[in-house]
Amino acid sequence: MSRLPAILLTIGVFFMLDLYVFQAVKTLTRASSLDTRRLVSTIYWAIPIVSLVVWIVTQFIIPADALSRNTRQLIWSALLIPYFAKFFSLFILLIDDVIRLGKWVVSFFQSQPTVSSPAPSVDTSTIPRSEFLMKSALAVAGTTVAGFTYGIISGAHDYRIRRVKIPVKNLPKAFEGIKIAQLSDIHSGSFFNKTAVQGGVDMLMAEKPDLFFFTGDLVNNTADEVKNYIDIFKKVKAPLGQFSVLGNHDYGDYYQWPSMEAKVKNLNDLKDAHRLLGWDLLLDEHRVIKVGNEQIGLLGIQNWGMGGFAKYGSLEKAHQQTDDFPVKLLLSHDPSHWNAQVTAQFKDIDVAFAGHTHGMQFGVEVGGFQWSPVQYRYKQWGGLYTEGDQHLYVNRGFGYLGYPGRVGILPEITMVELVRA
Repeated sequence: MSRLPAILLTIGVFFMLDLYVFQAVKTLTRASSLDTRRLVSTIYWAIPIVSLVVWIVTQFIIPADALSRNTRQLIWSALLIPYFAKFFSLFILLIDDVIRLGKWVVSFFQSQPTVSSPAPSVDTSTIPRSEFLMKSALAVAGTTVAGFTYGIISGAHDYRIRRVKIPVKNLPKAFEGIKIAQLSDIHSGSFFNKTAVQGGVDMLMAEKPDLFFFTGDLVNNTADEVKNYIDIFKKVKAPLGQFSVLGNHDYGDYYQWPSMEAKVKNLNDLKDAHRLLGWDLLLDEHRVIKVGNEQIGLLGIQNWGMGGFAKYGSLEKAHQQTDDFPVKLLLSHDPSHWNAQVTAQFKDIDVAFAGHTHGMQFGVEVGGFQWSPVQYRYKQWGGLYTEGDQHLYVNRGFGYLGYPGRVGILPEITMVELVRA
């Protein structure tokens, strides 16, 4: 019962949003026939009513285990995408209302003329400004629905290989040109197309990497989510090894466990999953990577993030006994860790690899231009960043979370080539 006020408030807010946008629909169809206006109104209101019924049925009537995670995720997306569209159109409609309010205020204070003047001529070829804004608002709403729908159908598994060369000071000659494949944020519990996931892994293996790094978030919440994908991801092999770390979602912190014992068991099961995959899970420790008679160090820590995220990892512990390595690489899930500790305290770490942000699964990347709303939260959110002789690469993620798609920021397979600076 404690959730009831929040549920009613949410429904009320959605209804007010529906009602506000409907005023624009009604205005733009006022010149149509009565039957057309009735049809448009019926279709418009049928969508939120059906959405509300589906939400009530799936949330409170159908047992939780009767629907798969993927089915529930797709249902939620179908319900929420129209409201995202209306929310974006809201801003344009507010512009129209502010303009009309301004005109009303001005007309209220203007003195009325005592002598009648000829009526001004009207240019019927020009759309009145308010009508133009209303049409723009509805166009934005339609484009948003189409874009987010396409992001599910196509963008979710439109894997892209991103290639980057990183110059490393003191890189041993034997490591010149070494190829490192990186995946991050698989979020296996969100997948709904196993064939497409297999295709992404095939793309990675076709690159023939020398090393493989996974930088966290194998699942959304529970270890069993990856069960059906073990056979796919265990095919990821590299001659110098496969290495991984944990992300914030891997600890089960966002799931309501019946007991602490159950949560601990889940984390142990997830660690076992990494072993089944053939990935060497680094828990605040380091490994030696050898090529011939030369070697570099690889450090990996548990999740450590700023902004309210858990700080499980200990870079101090992983860094112990690594002074002899001419080059040090670091796997750390959250990119906020780089400036918080790495560049501030560990100047001998040459290259860090991270993920976490997903590029918010929404944005624009054209040529050298990058924009995503996530950049207002994270200084480093996608691609290569350099400060002095230290580098950070942030992978945009292989999977998705929440919204089961991607718009503009596509799923990534990173191929890093180390070169001598």
